[in-house]
Amino acid sequence: MSLYYRPILHTHPFRPKGAKILAGGWAWFDMVEGLSRDDASHPIHISDLPVAVCDRLTTPRAPIAGLDFSAPRLMGVLNVTPDSFSDGGRHNSPDRALAHGRAMADAGADMIDVGGESTRPGAALIAEEEEIARTAPVIAALTAALDLPISIDTRKTAVARAAHQAGVSLVNDVAGFTFTPDLAPFCADADLPVCIMHAQGTPEIMQKDPHYDHVALDVYDYLEARIDALTALGIPRTRIIIDPGIGFGKTQAHNLTLLQNLSLFHGLGCPLLLGASRKRFIGDIGGTPVAADRVAGSLAVALAGVAQGVQMLRVHDVAETAAALRLWRAATLGILP
Repeated sequence: MSLYYRPILHTHPFRPKGAKILAGGWAWFDMVEGLSRDDASHPIHISDLPVAVCDRLTTPRAPIAGLDFSAPRLMGVLNVTPDSFSDGGRHNSPDRALAHGRAMADAGADMIDVGGESTRPGAALIAEEEEIARTAPVIAALTAALDLPISIDTRKTAVARAAHQAGVSLVNDVAGFTFTPDLAPFCADADLPVCIMHAQGTPEIMQKDPHYDHVALDVYDYLEARIDALTALGIPRTRIIIDPGIGFGKTQAHNLTLLQNLSLFHGLGCPLLLGASRKRFIGDIGGTPVAADRVAGSLAVALAGVAQGVQMLRVHDVAETAAALRLWRAATLGILP
């Protein structure tokens, strides 16, 4: 029977003797929840944790693309597509994309994630040539103009190769490096850090009756297997970010279960990214059917993630999220800007 360990995190300044800091960050724990597929969960004191598990939970995460993770980081979303679910068509020219990238950088983005293919539910695959034409010029312009890393959101090796030539610093694959077999080897050869996301199915079909035996543990096992596969190819764990894939082949109940169990994924020993910004479940619960109206709900989910130690937030609304984080850190941790 496999046992999984979910640290029960706190941010209060009073830390009991023996408590440990999570991953060199801002949260601490002295208890974990032991989870399995067969039995009820149960509490485990930190002193009873296997040494390897404790080490993986507490070891500070190595910097990736020049960013350390002692504080939450913001990845700004830059869709250069005509059909993305939230902002399709608003930034799909090089001039408008560069202007929006500058605005996000000025607002506090630590990285900008450029995507040229919509992966919203029901979105169709586009040709590599079209995706390259949309993304490579924008990445080149951003890397020339801004002093922060740029990532490419793609499933395709040819697109990643063109993005690398344009100056990209990380490859973010919603398919977990399973869509194009040579994408992970390319990243290994190019020394590119990666973000592995979980998705059940492709965008065309992923929201047609997704199901899991235990969504949190199923996603954990998938990400662990993908980390093992990529490290075997030569991408070290220290250059891997993980993303549980909120909204990608998940129902509202699946999304909420993952959000409630985010701290579980720190057991994989990689920085954890949360990409829930403006997702449909936020609109359904918050009563905001229009994606652009989901800022308040997105902020609530982002701060809930940070309270569970999430090291990077992928967001559309950078200025608002940066302000919310400043207030959260001041009120919760006593850290002023």
